[in-house]
Amino acid sequence: MRTIINPEYKQYTSFIHQIPNRFAQGGTTIYQGRNEIKVFDIEGTLLNVKQYKVPIWINRLAYTYLRPPKSVRAYAYALKLLNLGFETPRPIASILLKRGGLLGLSYFISLQPSHERNFYEFGKGGITGREDIITAFARYTCRLHEAGIYHQDYSPGNILFHKEQNLIYFSLIDLNRMAFGPVSLEKGYRNFARLWGKEDFFRLLAREYATARGADIETATRKILFYRDQFWHSYSKRKEMPFEYD
Repeated sequence: MRTIINPEYKQYTSFIHQIPNRFAQGGTTIYQGRNEIKVFDIEGTLLNVKQYKVPIWINRLAYTYLRPPKSVRAYAYALKLLNLGFETPRPIASILLKRGGLLGLSYFISLQPSHERNFYEFGKGGITGREDIITAFARYTCRLHEAGIYHQDYSPGNILFHKEQNLIYFSLIDLNRMAFGPVSLEKGYRNFARLWGKEDFFRLLAREYATARGADIETATRKILFYRDQFWHSYSKRKEMPFEYD
């Protein structure tokens, strides 16, 4: 077992080393799909533990010898995001298990996110009464992009937020697919494609994002709607649309 532990959370060392044996029977499952996420209450502190399934053989080989596994990237990218001044649940540890000499199961542990809302809620209803959230989100995304941060899975469940009086706070999760470097306007427009929402949502988003980046609003709107339609038309050929689309 290979373990990376954040020195700020060394008090959880014993629990971290027990995770491979405790995960199946303990904790509360909050997501179960390709991977599984559980929450453990450790002396009043909620810890989020994500178990990554055993990769296919070729990826086991790659993650063992060629590139960092997902849990290691999630841990490292969380630290990088925090150092750049952007919020994400604080990383606690990464665990790698080997099977037959290659990567087997792996785990990423963080504090449980405190933001109670995510962008799935824009899949229903209009934008009336929520314009401030969309505007703040567009400006937040501009700051991300201008800081050279590009979340490659910028989807509704990975964007958390909390509204307190007139302030809106954002937090990113599921960070193993991140890229760091210059983000062009074209790449920025494409980043919104996976979001849920009707056309009015995207038009407001495009206007505010373009304004924040000093870009042409008409071009931004056309490009963002194009990438949105391209992604969801392709998706609809394979699966049922998960939200109200127009």
